[in-house]
Amino acid sequence: MSNPLALIVDDEPDIRELLEITLGRMNIDTRSAEDLRAARALLESEQFDLCLTDMRLPDGNGIELVEMINQQYPQLPVAVITAHGNMDSAVQALKAGAFDFVSKPVDLTMLRKLVGTALMLEQAPATTEKPIAEAQKNSELLGKSPAAEQIRTMIRKLARSQAPVFISGESGTGKELAARMIHKQGPRADHNFIAVNCGAIPQELMESEFFGHLKGSFTGAVTDKEGLFQAADGGTLFLDEVADLPLNMQVKLLRAIQEKSIRPVGAQKELSVDVRIVSATHKDLSSLVDQGDFRQDLFYRINVIELTIPPLRARKDDIALLADKMLSRIASQAGSEKPRIDRDALKSLFSYNFPGNIRELENMLERAVALCEGSTITQDDLLIPNTTPTDNTQTSTQEFSAETSLDAHMEKVERELITQALEETHWNKTAAAKKLGISFRALRYKLDKLGLD
Repeated sequence: MSNPLALIVDDEPDIRELLEITLGRMNIDTRSAEDLRAARALLESEQFDLCLTDMRLPDGNGIELVEMINQQYPQLPVAVITAHGNMDSAVQALKAGAFDFVSKPVDLTMLRKLVGTALMLEQAPATTEKPIAEAQKNSELLGKSPAAEQIRTMIRKLARSQAPVFISGESGTGKELAARMIHKQGPRADHNFIAVNCGAIPQELMESEFFGHLKGSFTGAVTDKEGLFQAADGGTLFLDEVADLPLNMQVKLLRAIQEKSIRPVGAQKELSVDVRIVSATHKDLSSLVDQGDFRQDLFYRINVIELTIPPLRARKDDIALLADKMLSRIASQAGSEKPRIDRDALKSLFSYNFPGNIRELENMLERAVALCEGSTITQDDLLIPNTTPTDNTQTSTQEFSAETSLDAHMEKVERELITQALEETHWNKTAAAKKLGISFRALRYKLDKLGLD
């Protein structure tokens, strides 16, 4: 089996020689060009497995080569070499289609990791179908609608790049699942996927959680601790609800992304880390930038490529398939027979706009399985709210979204209505259920869930 072949494009002989020696020690053959013209000629005459190009060339720039390769040789991964600290050029190259970048002076450890990742991309087309089949088992991204297929197509493309991805979408749409699919279908699949909810970490512990710490670096640091970046080294770090990061932590995260290195709390030296960043939030990040609550420079670094996950109300054709898959899983976990949904119940699902999206559908079906008598879920079992939410639901819920989640708000409203009905009927549960328009069994379930029984 022949060695992989890499194309090196740089006008500096010393850099070309350094790259040739480094790749040669990795059993990679090389061809070198000093400008765009020579690079184009080599691309036409030989088949390459990787291209490394400098950003500044005598007859143009590396962006031109990146764009040309993406158009004419789409399976060829191309990485750019940028001047130290020139992240704007790196971001521009990633947006143009480069799969990754390395800064001068070239860190050989990072270079070797980059090259190894790039060569694994050559295997991606042969293994694409397996991760997709695995991802189909997860209900959130099932579906035959154009919207669902568009998401899966975009994920396949994003998996081939190492550029930071920003996933936007409402709560409950499946943003973390999309991030996991990007990881599983890419060359980092054999390494860790680390997910962190940025809003769930106490502010005083954030730096330690992200970058780790050394023993004795602060009160309570009784042992060395590995941070999230170190745990994700070679893999993907998913920053969920990234909008919740405080400004002081945003500065430190920006530096880690730009420099591809971190400094644990209490350490004197920085550690190189090879991590792909995928982030997400249900908030309008650009508005937060305008308000001064999110750094603009960090926004541009994490939002190199944006993937928008549509709400469930935009994928109503997928509801039946999603519900069927969810019921199979719920029944399997409960060790019971899978129930069916009758026609009227299914119509109710189609007519409801699901402000809580797929998460709300799943919760609704879990509740219905617990409530249904026999093997068929009816409309009454679904307990769909009487007032059907509309497309402006998100606006109407903004009053409480900053204070609490949708689930907590709905539980509070439900508790108040049930308590009121019980008080008006002197705690006659049969009469209260009738007043609420639900079955006695449904009321009993809710009383138990809310701790009112």
